[in-house]
Amino acid sequence: MKPVRLWFKKDGLAVYISHLDMNRCMTRAVRRADIPLWYTEGFNPHPYMTFLMPLPLGQTGMREPLDIRIEGEMTFGEIRKRLNSVMPEGIEIVDVAKPEHKPNEIAAAEYEIDVWFDDAEKADDFSSGAKIIIDSGILNAEKRSKKGIKTVNLCELIRSFEISADENKVFIKTVLAAGNTVNLNAELLLNALLSSLTAEETDRNIVRTKLLREDLSIFE
Repeated sequence: MKPVRLWFKKDGLAVYISHLDMNRCMTRAVRRADIPLWYTEGFNPHPYMTFLMPLPLGQTGMREPLDIRIEGEMTFGEIRKRLNSVMPEGIEIVDVAKPEHKPNEIAAAEYEIDVWFDDAEKADDFSSGAKIIIDSGILNAEKRSKKGIKTVNLCELIRSFEISADENKVFIKTVLAAGNTVNLNAELLLNALLSSLTAEETDRNIVRTKLLREDLSIFE
C-alpha cells in the first residue's frame, strides 16, 4: 500500500459541483482510470479517498489536495495521465506526489478575490472602506459551526490582507485561517465587508490559490 496525494484544479462550471458530488466524481474517475486503489479492511471495505480541505461551492481551486492509497508500483506520471483522460471539463489533475505534510498541518489558505462594481467610484469607496475596517481589527459576523451560529470577529482569522481598485474592479489578496478547528470562508469575509459598507457588487470571483502551514510555508 502506497499513499499518494493528488493535486487538482477545479474551475469553470465545475465550481458548482458540490462536495458530495465531487466525491462521487473522483471515485468514478479513479475507477474508470483503472487506478489500483487500496481498500479499507473490515465488514464494509471501501476505497481510501480523503479530501483534505473541501472547497466551498462556487469557488475556484488552483491546487486542491486529495489523498488516496494504491496497491502496486504505478508511477505518479502514469496516475496523472490516466486520471486526466477521464476527468470531466473543469477538473484537472495538476500534480501527483508523495504526501510531504500531514493533513492537520493545514493552518491557512491564500485567496485571490475579484469584485466588480457599477463604476470606478463605487469600487474605490469599497476598497478604501474595506481597508479601514480590516485595519481597525474589528469585523463581526455570524459564523456557523458544529455548535450552532455565533458572532465572531473575522479580523482575528485574517493572517494578511491587501486590497486595491482599478476602474470598476477591486482586487483582494488575503490569507485566511483554514483547518479542521478554525476556518474562515472567503465568501463570508467578502459578504461581511459588503454588508458593513452597504455596498452592492455586480459580480465576484473567489479563487483559492494554495494551502499553507502555520508558518505560512506551502502545504505539500
